[in-house]
Amino acid sequence: MKRINIKCPYCKSQAFLRPASAVHGQEYRQPGEEVYVCARYPDCDSYVSAHRRTHLPMGTLANRPLRIKRMEAHEAFNRLWKSGMMSRTAAYHWLQVQMGLPPEEAHIAKFSEWRCEQVIRLCRQFLSPNTRAA
Repeated sequence: MKRINIKCPYCKSQAFLRPASAVHGQEYRQPGEEVYVCARYPDCDSYVSAHRRTHLPMGTLANRPLRIKRMEAHEAFNRLWKSGMMSRTAAYHWLQVQMGLPPEEAHIAKFSEWRCEQVIRLCRQFLSPNTRAA
């Protein structure tokens, strides 16, 4: 496996691939799940999940407030496609167009808190009965 050089955006330390239990505790029972963790963890609470097969990061390292905001954005976004109004693929395309992003950048796991707020607002507007034509 090729070594990936990832720097923490908060403290600029190196991030290392570790078992997910390193941040979630030994009771976390997801065999094979890994995360990239800041070398200064837990003082610097920054990490991101790694893809199971490729071991590539699934986004950018995030501290707790950003991880919470990304979860909120995912919840809002998931309501779009789970409503049945569009497929998951169509919803991602819609989000990409709405935000004016190329496909490789249109992933919530790469978003800042500001972009997550945009996702939440866009999804709420789309799902609001007051904003759709009758």
